[in-house]
This record gives sequence, structure tokens and C-alpha cells, in this order.
Amino acid sequence: MITTDVMTSYLQHAMPDAIVSVIDLKGTMDHFKLKVVSEAFVGKPIMDRHRMIYQALDEPMKDGRIHALEITAEATDES
Repeated sequence: MITTDVMTSYLQHAMPDAIVSVIDLKGTMDHFKLKVVSEAFVGKPIMDRHRMIYQALDEPMKDGRIHALEITAEATDES
């Protein structure tokens, strides 16, 4: 299990300007709906944005604390 605060911390470490919203979808603290808005996404296609998020969350993904993610990744000029 991982808390929403810890997930936010991982993401903001990789993208300091990120505005992060995390929703626990099942109440089990391993299935999440995630929205990240960052300047780092400007000019990047959706797949690259998702890769950046997965890289930021690599450790909790690999150790099983995160089982599933539903991702919305927006550049600051899109939100």
C-alpha cells in the first residue's frame, strides 16, 4: 500500500512544479486515478508523459505498492 501523499511526493520529486491529484479508486490504496499537470509535459505526446509518470513511480510500481493507475497528464497550458 502507498498513501496519496507519498505518491505525490514521488511525482513532485521528478517534476517539482507538478500539481498532483490522486484518488484511491477501491479503498485498498493500490488502485489509483491520477492527474498530473506540469510544465514538463509541454510539447510532449501522451505516451512520453505517461513514461515520465511511470519513471517517477518506478519504485512503488516495482515493489507492488501500486497495482493499477488511471492517468491523466496535462501540460500547464492545457489545463
